Amino acid sequence: MNSDAQPPDRQSDHINKKLRVVKVEGRPALNDFIRLPWSLYSDDPMWVPPLLLERRMHLSPKNPYFEHAIFCSWLAYRDDKAVGRISAQIDRLHIDRYQDATGFFGMIEAEDDIQTFRILLDTAENWLRKQGMRRICGPFNLSINQELGLLVDGFDTPPSLMMGHARPYYADRMQDNGYQKEKDLLAYIISTDSELSKAVKTITAKVKNRVLIRGLRKSQFVGELQIIRDIFNDAWSKNWNFVPFTNAEFEHLGKDLKMLADEELVKIAEVDGEPAAFMVLLPNINEVIRDLNGRLFPFGWLKILWRLKLKYPKSARIPLMGVRCRYHDSLMGAALAFGVIGEAHRPALKRGLKEVELSWILEDNMGMRGIIEFLGGRVYKTYRIYSKQLI
Repeated sequence: MNSDAQPPDRQSDHINKKLRVVKVEGRPALNDFIRLPWSLYSDDPMWVPPLLLERRMHLSPKNPYFEHAIFCSWLAYRDDKAVGRISAQIDRLHIDRYQDATGFFGMIEAEDDIQTFRILLDTAENWLRKQGMRRICGPFNLSINQELGLLVDGFDTPPSLMMGHARPYYADRMQDNGYQKEKDLLAYIISTDSELSKAVKTITAKVKNRVLIRGLRKSQFVGELQIIRDIFNDAWSKNWNFVPFTNAEFEHLGKDLKMLADEELVKIAEVDGEPAAFMVLLPNINEVIRDLNGRLFPFGWLKILWRLKLKYPKSARIPLMGVRCRYHDSLMGAALAFGVIGEAHRPALKRGLKEVELSWILEDNMGMRGIIEFLGGRVYKTYRIYSKQLI
């Protein structure tokens, strides 16, 4: 793997500078934690500065994830400069479901220095050991249902909405510290120029008398949100490390969905009148916020609203999609997946979308991978989950 490691003379400059790790407590430390990526990616044209307000909300005790998780975070300082960060968390829903004594790390960012990564990872590992964990896995930022995985391939394009970015050397530093690949998560890209093939049309035609595909009804948003959550929790229930969305988490997510979702780009499929599949396609807001440098005030909100209204993004992402378990590995299941994607094709073209990312897809989910590739999708980014035994 390629690494953009620092030249030896720059690495040696670190020797005489004191490295220390401190727990994040209080607003000044939290600000350092959130703002650290700005110093690490200042010369990376592919990095998209996150919205500072959104990051504060993500780490706020009001995030419903913390209703079922405990969490701690740390900053590494070299003298008085923040040069790295990490979090560790234990999800009680995961522990209750799998009984595997696995804790998670996340939010990892650091300078290209082996010692910096080592002290951060050691700190997270020791904290998890004290909580009785025997294994560590990550990065999870913060849960399985949020941003996760370390980018290991696809550094030449900016990340899409709610997806991460990284420096190439991060993967090397993980391996240096004894971490091994647990699972790869794939991001597919598909051009909106792709037309549905005759085979796809034949498959969907075979079930058309039983299937109704409709758009999102924002006037009934609360009920629609419950339908989507119910299908998702069923559809993903057998996937690797699955933990269901709680009602509070999905309501929290729904606030973002309501703001960004287009009724014609969210599809719900019904089989014999019963909700059976769905797909959420959202505009890639990263296109809109790249030049805001993380700030919404004083004019950031106005820029976002104006750009979404008058200059719709050219790309979008499908962050949520699911087909009920009972239809997996069947003609109906394939027809439902093809159908919800296909029904969004025309409104996507109408809005000027050029490409759509479908992510994330487990590397061993061959059924979904086959469907996406049949539609012309190709893998363009790979995110890796790492693990390590703590005993």
